[in-house]
Amino acid sequence: MIEVDKTSKLLKIETATKSKLTSVDFNDIVFGKTFTDHMFICKYADGKWQNPAIKPFQQLTLDPSASVLHYGQAVFEGMKAFKDDNGTVWLFRPDENFKRLNRSAHRLQIPEFPENYFFEGLQKLISLDSEWIKQGVGNSLYVRPFVFASQATVQAIASLEYTFLIICSPAKSYYDGGKINVLVAEKFSRAANGGVGFAKAAGNYAAQFYPTSEATKKGYQQIIWTDSEKHKYLEEAGTMNIFFKINGKLITSPVNDRILDGVTRKSIITLAKDKGIDVEERPLSIDEVVKAHKTGILEEIFGTGTAVVVLPISSFSYKDVSYSLPQKADLAENLKKELLAIQYNQIEDRYNWTVKVD
Repeated sequence: MIEVDKTSKLLKIETATKSKLTSVDFNDIVFGKTFTDHMFICKYADGKWQNPAIKPFQQLTLDPSASVLHYGQAVFEGMKAFKDDNGTVWLFRPDENFKRLNRSAHRLQIPEFPENYFFEGLQKLISLDSEWIKQGVGNSLYVRPFVFASQATVQAIASLEYTFLIICSPAKSYYDGGKINVLVAEKFSRAANGGVGFAKAAGNYAAQFYPTSEATKKGYQQIIWTDSEKHKYLEEAGTMNIFFKINGKLITSPVNDRILDGVTRKSIITLAKDKGIDVEERPLSIDEVVKAHKTGILEEIFGTGTAVVVLPISSFSYKDVSYSLPQKADLAENLKKELLAIQYNQIEDRYNWTVKVD
């Protein structure tokens, strides 16, 4: 359970004069395009984080020479808030997001953000905009904390000034159509040894856009990324961690400096182990997966992430050969169902993962 510092008198709150809620069609929400009435903001200058504030959602003003625009010094997180049948709002493992945010910041030479600022600001912001969270499984509030270099300079050095924000967007089920088809990368890689693949660095995602768009032209929804050295080992699928069920075992790549330590990933591993499933965190080659498919022991492939939760993969293509998966993805669906039940407070949270928003 996260203990929020109630003694802080530094957080200034300015509420919106009029809510945008009445103009939003919650039956036709496009992911990431509609934002709530308020945002959290805090600036770093003179060697320290300044007093935080919650303000009406508004545009930012940046100098054309702002460091982030030239050198990409920026990291972000993705998390969700859920409303249960009684109208209570819950966050899912926000401590993990906070720790990963600061790990990412550290790697990009960004000052780590104060814990009390983060959790008090997060609680106040979501409480203020709680009416934007609709009840029912599939509905949620996507929460995006992020920080970027805002110093006005084109010097190729770490910035001396930063801006930290949290913005929120109402969301419905992502990839609501169900399963997806993926292409195994033979040329492009998401990350390399010694790089920033483990961090939620903005540039990681920009580098994915081109190869993903090329795959989309061929009819695939995502790419399964392979290692940068041999393009042999399977690492992530698009922006998701990836799991393979082979002969009853659940296999996923171990986290390292190339692979994101996903919050959903580690939650799924815990749930699977508690179901008695043998989980292996080890390198897995495409050759092993193809062989498993040919011998009939490749049972399921699925991705995991904050936005998608658990997403079954219906087929993968490698070296111009397509391999279809069984239509039933029982494990993926069962794990997703249990995880959602915890997030929406429908079953007991025996792991102490959920945090109530007061």
